[in-house]
Amino acid sequence: MRQSLTGAVMWMLGATSSLIAMALAGRALAAEISIFQIMFFRNGICLAIVCVLVMRYGGDLLRTRRLGLHGFRNVVHFGAQAGWYYGLVRLPLSEVFAIEFTAPIWTAILAALFLGERLTTRRTFAILLGFAGILTILRPGIAEIEPAALVVLASAVGFASMFVITRSMASSEKPLTILFYMNLVQLPLSLTLALPDWVLPSAQLWPWVAVTGLAGLSTHYCFARAFALADAGLIAPIDFVRLPAIAVIGSFFYGEPTGIFVLAGAAAIFAGCLL
Repeated sequence: MRQSLTGAVMWMLGATSSLIAMALAGRALAAEISIFQIMFFRNGICLAIVCVLVMRYGGDLLRTRRLGLHGFRNVVHFGAQAGWYYGLVRLPLSEVFAIEFTAPIWTAILAALFLGERLTTRRTFAILLGFAGILTILRPGIAEIEPAALVVLASAVGFASMFVITRSMASSEKPLTILFYMNLVQLPLSLTLALPDWVLPSAQLWPWVAVTGLAGLSTHYCFARAFALADAGLIAPIDFVRLPAIAVIGSFFYGEPTGIFVLAGAAAIFAGCLL
């Protein structure tokens, strides 16, 4: 049991490291190319790797009876991912991550509405804490709300919607199948939106292109391995390591301040997610 938990913790740390790497790659690439071109490179690299894995483990992995749901899930995820990248280039990294952490709160609400999951007193209190955290960060009526912050908040709702759809598919779809269709759907979407402003990245940015693709795939893989070894409720809070880590990185490399309201709001959101 202890060995499984240790392994789960290590995989979760791998997932959080991958998400940080993807954020830094997105910030670096956005200096020259559009967010849709970034997403195209990410989807292209991920799809190529997944195709190799499918050939290795058999084409049966591509069989699905839920093609329409795959399409809907991945359009929603595409919009959420675009909003996340939009925030990365316009907000301090710590603020983006703090707002993104509301996704589990939105997931609880959507699961109650669409999957019939019960909203217990504990979950309701967790949701209220999450909303308190959002209000602390955005401070409507006190401070001017940055439009990019609202985009990231909408992105968190999109991620939550994607989580709920994925939960409804978990009994019939394998993780590799979900990954394959995610990138298959999103690749032409990102290419279509990237073409009008297409720019060939300079030589020094190509390593970041590789990072964004590899980190995107390793994030999903590490999460899947972690949740296979331990209960989600036990190890999911480890993901909050991202916030202090990205705050330090943002301060050291980009000179970004981490405001007291962001930290206080993140603490409330974190407490809500722990309940």
